[in-house]
Amino acid sequence: MKKLKKFILALIILCLTAIAIILISNYIVNSKTENVIYTKIDDLPKTKVAIIFGAGINGDKPSRYLKDRLDAGILLYKNNKVDKILLSGDNGRDEHDELTVMKLYCYENGVDTNKIYIDYAGFDSYSTMYRAKHIFKVDMAVLVSQQYHLNRCIYIGDRLGVKSYGYSANQGIYPGYKYYTFREKLSITKAVFDVMRNRKPKYLGETVDVNGASNYAKELATK
Repeated sequence: MKKLKKFILALIILCLTAIAIILISNYIVNSKTENVIYTKIDDLPKTKVAIIFGAGINGDKPSRYLKDRLDAGILLYKNNKVDKILLSGDNGRDEHDELTVMKLYCYENGVDTNKIYIDYAGFDSYSTMYRAKHIFKVDMAVLVSQQYHLNRCIYIGDRLGVKSYGYSANQGIYPGYKYYTFREKLSITKAVFDVMRNRKPKYLGETVDVNGASNYAKELATK
C-alpha cells in the first residue's frame, strides 16, 4: 500500500512538473514573438525572403492550409514585401511530394522561377529554420503560416540566427484548427528543448545561397 501511495505521489509530481514546463515554455515563446506577427500586409516590414512551410497535399493540389500559405506568400511577393520565396516541405515519399505541388503552384501564379528556392528536407519546422540559416544562408525572413504555428517558428528562427517576422495566412475557419492549436503547445515545448540542445536536422547537404542562383531555376534549365 505504501509503495502504491509513493507511486501515485511520484506520478502526480511528474504530471504537475510536465504541465508547469509546458506552461512556462509557451509563455516565454509567445511573449517573445507575439509582437512580430502581422495580419496586415501594409504593417509588415520588407524583407528579402519569405519562407513558406509545407502543410500537406491532396493528390497534386495543396491542402487548404497549404494553399492559404502559398497564396499569402505570393501576395507578399507581388506587393514587393519580399524579393524571393523559399519553399520548405517534405518530399520524402513519391506519394507525398509537397515541394512539386508548392513550386508549381507558385510558378502558375506568377512567381518568377528565378526567385523560388526549394528546401527538399524541411521535414519539420526546426529543420526548416536550421536549414534556412545554414544551407540557404538566410539572415532575415518573413515566415508564412497559419497564426497558431508562427510563434514557434519565429522563436526557432531568432534563436538560430534568422531575424524573423511572421505573416498570418489565416483565411476563415480550418478543419482541425483547435486540435492543431492545442498540439502546438507541446510542439513549442519540444522546440525550446531542440534549441537548447542545438539539434541537427537529419539532412543538411550542399549550400544553396539565396543571394545566388535559384535551385528551382537550375532544375528547369537541366530538363
